[in-house]
Amino acid sequence: MIEAAIQALATVLDPINLLFMLLGVLIGILIGILPGLGGTVGIALLLPFVFGMDPDSAIALMIGVLAVTQTSDTFPSVLFGIPGTAGSQATIVDGYPLAQQGHARRALSAAFISSMFGGIIGAIVLFLVIPIIRPVILSFGSPELFMLTLLGICIMGMLLGKKPIQGILIGLVGLLLGTIGAAPAAPEYRFTFDWLYLYDGIPLVVLVLSFFAIPELIQLVSSEKKISSTGKLEGSNLQGLLDVFRNKWLVVRSAGIGTLMGAIPGVGSSIIDWIAYFFAKKTVKNNEKFGTGDIRGVIAPESANNAKDGGILIPTLLFSIPGSGTAAVLMAGLILMGVQTGPSMVDENMPITLSIIWTLVIANIFATGLCFFIAKPVSLLTTIDPNKFVPFLLIIISVGAYQASRDWGDLLLLLTLGFLAWILRELDWPRIPLIIGVVLAIPSEQYLFISIGRYEFDWLTRPGVTIIGVIIFLVFLYGPLVNFIKSFKK
Repeated sequence: MIEAAIQALATVLDPINLLFMLLGVLIGILIGILPGLGGTVGIALLLPFVFGMDPDSAIALMIGVLAVTQTSDTFPSVLFGIPGTAGSQATIVDGYPLAQQGHARRALSAAFISSMFGGIIGAIVLFLVIPIIRPVILSFGSPELFMLTLLGICIMGMLLGKKPIQGILIGLVGLLLGTIGAAPAAPEYRFTFDWLYLYDGIPLVVLVLSFFAIPELIQLVSSEKKISSTGKLEGSNLQGLLDVFRNKWLVVRSAGIGTLMGAIPGVGSSIIDWIAYFFAKKTVKNNEKFGTGDIRGVIAPESANNAKDGGILIPTLLFSIPGSGTAAVLMAGLILMGVQTGPSMVDENMPITLSIIWTLVIANIFATGLCFFIAKPVSLLTTIDPNKFVPFLLIIISVGAYQASRDWGDLLLLLTLGFLAWILRELDWPRIPLIIGVVLAIPSEQYLFISIGRYEFDWLTRPGVTIIGVIIFLVFLYGPLVNFIKSFKK
């Protein structure tokens, strides 16, 4: 394991791979700065370009974006009280008041440093988990893997959206969309309507761009508001650095919470940062200033938010259960490169897994340094009118979608599905389960056919299948049980 880790480090430190990592870091920083986009959109924008790339370089590029978006989203949260991504909401509670009090530099530097340590801790946990969980993963056969795909859809469906049934329905729609095109286990084409474009199924790149990028761009334009009207930074960077070291155990505790919660598929960064924030508020001394400008209210959610990436990659890489929407898009990118997540990630694809871990660590360090360097000019960039940069982003998205199959159907599908995604957004229906359903549709069908062909229906009695089936049943009970408890308390 140690020798493999050293070899993976040598791969990551290859000058070409480092260059792509740095490019990913720069893109991730820019995406995090622009409110409403986030890491899901960032990686989605890269999917057309990673297709056909060298896997090591492509992974460096994507993980570079994944690792740093949660660091740079601190800029709008602290400076203007606008969440850069869903995971930076809790940072606003104390970060924005600190900026209003003239301590913007202190809040930003504390956030950057705590994010860096949180990301490193998350990567270390991911590395330590692999040898423990590897024997379990390698013992899984096609029946257990099929049940895990069902579990992934159920968890994402139940934990996203205000009503669990919405998430389940959207996930099932994703499964149906994933069946379009050639069947994986039979010589036939399904739901193509004699349109040659659909014979290979809906391009994953187009689907992701339409469901995550288009609705956010529409929202930015319709808001008719500038991101900010000021670009002033005050306070001390050194003071923020000292704050982090004075609260080092808070960083470790919050990073542990972020990693643990991130490993639970579907929990999402929009919940993790709040859990870390309230846990910090309840456990630290002299917490009277929380909510009015306590630096610990910045450190806790930021370290947890970055640490969650290591936790999210545990189910994503090892069980093919995307831990978040961003992880689902990352998994789609790996599939485009011919890398199948699951047990292979701790076997023949172990070098790729270790490269991802090293990239997480190095990218977080790079991102912290760059965020310090660009802090002042960034405060001016956020004064740009959205109407000026949205058309530019729309052009990039259209070109990226067209690269999927270089067919006009790409653009038609982009606009059609984008409009559908916007309606779902306005109705407050979750969109992430649909992507999960599409990603898992083909492997779930393959695992089901293999299981029936090899074991007929005896696979239903396997211990692993039974255990996962019980977990799925408990997931279905989760929503009604929570509602019952709430009604009982009333």
